[in-house]
Amino acid sequence: MSSFTTASLLVFALLFAAPAAAELRIEIVDGVEGAMPIAVAPFEWNSDMPEPEDGVADIVSADLHRSGLFDPMDESEMVDRPSEPTEVRFGTWRLLKVDHLVIGSVRETNDGMGYEIEYHLLDVHTGRILLSQALTVGLGDLRFGAHRVADAVYEALLGVPGAFATRIAYVAVRGTGADNETFELVVADADGHNPQTVVRNSQPILSPTWSPDARKLAYVSFATGRSQVIVQDLYTGQNRVVSADKGINGAPAFSPDGDKLAVSLSRTGSPEIWVIDLETGRSEQLTHHWSINTEPAWSPDGETIYFTSDRAGRPQIYAMDAGGGDPERVTWEGRYNAHASFGLEERYLAVIYSEGDEDYRIAIHDRETDRLRVLSDGRLDESPSFAPNGSMVLYATRRDGKSELAAVSADGRVRQRLVLSEGDDVREPAWSPMIR
Repeated sequence: MSSFTTASLLVFALLFAAPAAAELRIEIVDGVEGAMPIAVAPFEWNSDMPEPEDGVADIVSADLHRSGLFDPMDESEMVDRPSEPTEVRFGTWRLLKVDHLVIGSVRETNDGMGYEIEYHLLDVHTGRILLSQALTVGLGDLRFGAHRVADAVYEALLGVPGAFATRIAYVAVRGTGADNETFELVVADADGHNPQTVVRNSQPILSPTWSPDARKLAYVSFATGRSQVIVQDLYTGQNRVVSADKGINGAPAFSPDGDKLAVSLSRTGSPEIWVIDLETGRSEQLTHHWSINTEPAWSPDGETIYFTSDRAGRPQIYAMDAGGGDPERVTWEGRYNAHASFGLEERYLAVIYSEGDEDYRIAIHDRETDRLRVLSDGRLDESPSFAPNGSMVLYATRRDGKSELAAVSADGRVRQRLVLSEGDDVREPAWSPMIR
């Protein structure tokens, strides 16, 4: 049996206590033809507490569906609703033409402070139990626990960790006109539920980025009238100004160990890549060039920093040793490549790509083959952020004159829209690391 630590629960307790924001609604635009048929039977509810409107099975089924890789059966089509493997009549489920079945139960813990979720994944054709686990969550974390179940099912069937039990950060812009706009830094579950406003200001908020333990967000604020890089602690609510020099303070990126922050600063003239030690405050300049150098991104192993530079005349992605040295140009295809983002491995790099016209789209650059594949089809797509398992890329786009979020699978076959319920502009998305 696995359980969540008290520290993990504190993150969610803090966010649940923060001001609520408008909820994102995810729409599947394109899915995979021939998605895997699966059934998630309603989990047996064993508690004196009322069962939530969205049960564990509903959430698991919705998670698998929005991945685009699974085709969950509608509950109304289920003949049986087993909760234990011994109750499963495999012949019935084979007739219903599903490949796999997820069953389980939820019961209150002995101390009344949480729930135990027990679940099983079964192969309908062979009758084998592929996965049989239990986990414990706090009273307010049942939805998060359901996401963990979906993650486990996803990994068991596809061999890749799921990313349903993660969070996304984004900036919501309310109102119209410079004098009436309000900017909110929002954190929500990866499915758009439980949105909480972390920071609200009348001045722009830009470039949110997660710390590797998902405990902090770094972002750029113009609350004082000029740019500042701020690190916000989601546990305590405290924030810290990391850089507030004259000129540009922008594009923060945490190192994989969380000890450093790469930023773009213009303290010596042109914007350059700097690295700030978050414990000592000591900063080191890595690039030395008259061009614009910005949008640093650490490689997953922390050995390399990728960044955007126009030193060749137009923005392209460059890479350099994290300790400094001569940069090497990475992208050559297209006249514009910017804003690098990594998923699980350094091989695949999500970027904003353009042939030099007015269309800016999301693409993935393969470092091994040096080939580039365009994923999105908008006119002004920006701010790509890889899911931590490398399966999807979250980004901002324009539709009907407004900014909204979208996501596309790394192979381009699955597309989603993330629409804010109140219709406000949404931009600057950032997908969190895995939450343990």
